[in-house]
Amino acid sequence: MSEPKIIGIIGGMGPAATVDLFAKLVEATGAAIDQDHLRTLIDNNPRIPNRNDAIAGRGPSPAPHLAAAARGLQQAGADFLVIACNTAHAFQSDIEAAVTIPFISMIEATADAAGDVDRVGVLAADGCRGAHLYEHAFGKRGVTTLFLDDETQAEFMKLIFRVKAGDMSDAVRRRMESLALSLYARGAKAIIAACTEVPLVLSADALAVPVINSTDALVARAIAFAKA
Repeated sequence: MSEPKIIGIIGGMGPAATVDLFAKLVEATGAAIDQDHLRTLIDNNPRIPNRNDAIAGRGPSPAPHLAAAARGLQQAGADFLVIACNTAHAFQSDIEAAVTIPFISMIEATADAAGDVDRVGVLAADGCRGAHLYEHAFGKRGVTTLFLDDETQAEFMKLIFRVKAGDMSDAVRRRMESLALSLYARGAKAIIAACTEVPLVLSADALAVPVINSTDALVARAIAFAKA
């Protein structure tokens, strides 16, 4: 049997989400001993410019930094790449142009994981929404996407930055749950946790509707690809 492929993670967006991705990789691998785990290379670079600001035209592009991270991981031995950030997928083409190894999309993995539902509520950061990443992914699958209104979206972003700052309090969790439920009330048949900070404070057990965790979806696809 051939050795599993080596995973390269472009991380740091943010660090806690990167830790969550790696922890879920370890947990989901199903290893009995250390040697059963997948070799994983992580570039946890929190200096990558803000993706939301770049997409909104308010800041520098992260594309050169993402491309450099991709090249570095390939040079270090990674066989394929993933990113621990939904919004950064707006720059996927820049990453793919910088390397010769495959890139596994969190967006596509998440859209596939939603199955055959026809209407989803998407909790996504401003940049991810501005780049229409999930609208395009679900649109080509014939699935309707629902988003928060502008005022509630602004509140959602404040929650995301509280999570990035380490605030995972009950108050933050309850408010994130209420935002998810507002999409459910509008007809969503599943909630897409389309920002990697969302799963840190949103539990599917607290809702009466399925939650599709983008991190979990990427983990499942990465493990399958590594072992194929």
